[in-house]
Amino acid sequence: MNFQMNDEQQMLADSARSFVRANSDVEKHRQNKQLVKLDAATWQQFAELGWLAVPFEEKHGGLGLGVTETMVLLESLGEGLIMAPYIATVVMGGGFLRHARELVQDEKIPALIEGKLQLAFAAEEYERVFSLENTAMSGEVQDNGIVLNGTKACVLNGDQADLLVVLVRTEGAVGDRHGLSLMLVDANAEGIERLPHRTVDGRQGAEVRFSNVLVPHEFLIGELNQAADIADSVLQEALLAISAECVGSLSVLLEQTVEYSKTRQQFGVPIGKFQALQHRMTDMFIAMEQTRSLLLAATLKTAEGHKDAPRAVHAIKAQLGRGGRKIVQEAIQIHGGMGMTDELGVGHYAKRVTAADGMFGNADRHLMAMAAARP
Repeated sequence: MNFQMNDEQQMLADSARSFVRANSDVEKHRQNKQLVKLDAATWQQFAELGWLAVPFEEKHGGLGLGVTETMVLLESLGEGLIMAPYIATVVMGGGFLRHARELVQDEKIPALIEGKLQLAFAAEEYERVFSLENTAMSGEVQDNGIVLNGTKACVLNGDQADLLVVLVRTEGAVGDRHGLSLMLVDANAEGIERLPHRTVDGRQGAEVRFSNVLVPHEFLIGELNQAADIADSVLQEALLAISAECVGSLSVLLEQTVEYSKTRQQFGVPIGKFQALQHRMTDMFIAMEQTRSLLLAATLKTAEGHKDAPRAVHAIKAQLGRGGRKIVQEAIQIHGGMGMTDELGVGHYAKRVTAADGMFGNADRHLMAMAAARP
């Protein structure tokens, strides 16, 4: 699929690639072994570049852009494995803020755009294949608010977020779509315990435990028991963002593998001369083009409000797991033992794509969802 960027999108891509050239190298990824807070200066640079303002309305200080511009930005950042909580804070957190009460929007969105507020979406739970309907954590509705009890697992940016967007069950049983509610919760509120951890790709998250945490009714997002549609729409944009970032990473994997095949010699000739490896790199190229085309199709359908957009989003997430795995495995195989080490960028990109496959449902889950969404 052909996609021609307009001037605004090209500026976003150029600024992101310039940032990547100045701030991304293998040594920085190798050093990411400790749980450390995001450098405040880096996040402030995101704000100064205008990236935090991309999806928000001008009345809140945003740029009034959409999912297409977010895709362009994140694909470029994915080329450098930039480990900033953009998806957690801007795409998901900001997406939910746009559905909050107007007074909350007026206060929180400008703070986010200025780099003074970070968010995280607490949805995953232990021992449950991810889907909104599988949410079991309880929210007890009382006159003065909703009391939260339970544990959320692998909350991306949960260790550093100032606000948590928490998905809970306030009515019904596990498996019901009705009865889900979303609320904004102060991450430092009494009764919240955060246990930070690193993910396989070196990023940071947290297990978040809630013990009798009272959330006033005004911090509900949407209507009580009616949050499923809002969560679906924000997750759709998040899945596109994750896929865009990984398409950037996969393109680098392909490029580095082809370049390596030209310099690594065996039996006195570059290994790229061997027909068997040429065939394998051709398969990588085909998988790359299929993945990028599906990303473009899903993004443009979402931007246009096409009725088939949800199915297209499931398709790109499924392809990310299947086609992405093909590119990752071939890249490691062609690089040999070095592909498994931290010495080369290949291993770091492979871990990122592998981790992304499991976020909010893996390839198999989205393939089944895509099939179920057929008209």
